[in-house]
Amino acid sequence: MRVLVPALITARRKLALYVFGFLFVLVLGYLAADMVLAGDVAGMFYVALACGAAAFALSILGNWRRGVYFLLAWLLFEDLARKYLGNNMAVYFGKDFLAAVVYLSYFKALRKGEVKTFRPPFLLPLLIFVWFGILQAFNPGSPSVVYGAVGLKLYFYYIPLMFVGYSMFEKEADLRRLFLFLVAISGIIAGLGIVQAILGHTFLNPAQMQADIRTLSENYRVSPISGEISYRPTSIFVSNGRFAFYLVPAWLIAFGMGGYLLLRTRQGRILVSIVLGLLTGAIVLSVSRGTLLWTLGSALVASAAFLWGAPWRQGEARRVLRNLQRTLLSVGAALVLLMSFYPKAVESRVAFYTETLLPSSPDSDLLYRVRDYPIRNIEGAFETPRWPYGYGTGTASLGIQYVARILRIPPTGVTVESGFGTLVVEMGILGLLLWIVMSCAILASSWRIVRSLKGSPWFPLAFCIFWFAFLLLLPYTYAGMATYQDFVLNAHLWLLLGILFRLPSLALSAQFAAGAEPGKPRRRWIL
Repeated sequence: MRVLVPALITARRKLALYVFGFLFVLVLGYLAADMVLAGDVAGMFYVALACGAAAFALSILGNWRRGVYFLLAWLLFEDLARKYLGNNMAVYFGKDFLAAVVYLSYFKALRKGEVKTFRPPFLLPLLIFVWFGILQAFNPGSPSVVYGAVGLKLYFYYIPLMFVGYSMFEKEADLRRLFLFLVAISGIIAGLGIVQAILGHTFLNPAQMQADIRTLSENYRVSPISGEISYRPTSIFVSNGRFAFYLVPAWLIAFGMGGYLLLRTRQGRILVSIVLGLLTGAIVLSVSRGTLLWTLGSALVASAAFLWGAPWRQGEARRVLRNLQRTLLSVGAALVLLMSFYPKAVESRVAFYTETLLPSSPDSDLLYRVRDYPIRNIEGAFETPRWPYGYGTGTASLGIQYVARILRIPPTGVTVESGFGTLVVEMGILGLLLWIVMSCAILASSWRIVRSLKGSPWFPLAFCIFWFAFLLLLPYTYAGMATYQDFVLNAHLWLLLGILFRLPSLALSAQFAAGAEPGKPRRRWIL
């Protein structure tokens, strides 16, 4: 009898699911037929999108790991759908629906004991900041609690991906599969960005776009001395800023993956080399000075770190040098090809970089953008009357224009570009202090993991994840909160942090397996 009851419950659930699915398909079929008769092409696309979302949701509920791939792909390609569907909010919130389904499926597996989880060492400062952010959502200075809800989503919605990332892998092959997936997608995005930089804004941007995103896709830079004009490509995204923000972590992931593969396996090396070349070309053509400088700086820091963390005792440090050599060859080949086939596109960008970055140039903005501009923005935050306690979470965040336009709730009108300044405007001086404490705790814990992997094949990947977290939490946020609140970077941050904390256990499992194989000498990795 005890065996029959669960079986009956499962049968009833399956029957209810089938009935719901049949009714859902029936309603969508009726709507689709109605739209065909009316010639509503956009409506038909929405119906197809709803069918796809329903199919993905059912698939994710059965396998949450598959859902992570769906979610990452949608996060990266959502802007492309928004371009061609008039910046529809139903499309904009599609990622949040997919993330919710992934969380539901994951916690269902967690309750059954099917996945491993962990307690982050920085959990206390993280929870304190989350609690303070929730409290600030009800700040009396906020025009509406809706702003608080938007802010909470931007700050905290993707934090559970850290636990999902930790539980993502059962074996090392799963790790390689996910990162090669990320590398391949970044190569596609970079390649499309290169083509768009050469062809202009008419490529990948429909003729009819909503005004608020059309202006973001038609931006050009003019060199102050030579007068050279350079288009700022957006690739599949709605703005050059999001495309440029994405290129730095994408380059770091590819660089770290290349170092890991050279120390571990041959599979995927050619793909990584090609993608590194594409990303380098896209970075040069992006007309983003910050992206160019951060990539150059990150390449130097990561190269030095790879040499420091190389497996010298195992006599395999030459492979690290080979990774650096391959990277230089990929970067050099990409630049030579661009200069050979599209010299004007490269020359206009080089003119802009040299005329606005070199200290010897009379129109150099380097000192102003690095020092004066961000400091002025932080000072502006402390000039607001509510700087000790802020106006409330979300009142100076991304998306406030949509709240004001759709719900007709007037904003506070107090915004600054600096991310640290934004924290002061929204949460007061205590909010900024809690952010710094939380970030330092995350980075200190992450660095301990990186050091524990020194001398192992996983060190290059671990260091690049750590460096991305450092960039996003401190210098990027110091310059502007838009980087952290960008859903692409935010989701990647928390997912990669979870993966970072899982790497030591994967390394130990691989070391044990290598030592257990008969006829093979056991490798000694320093963990």
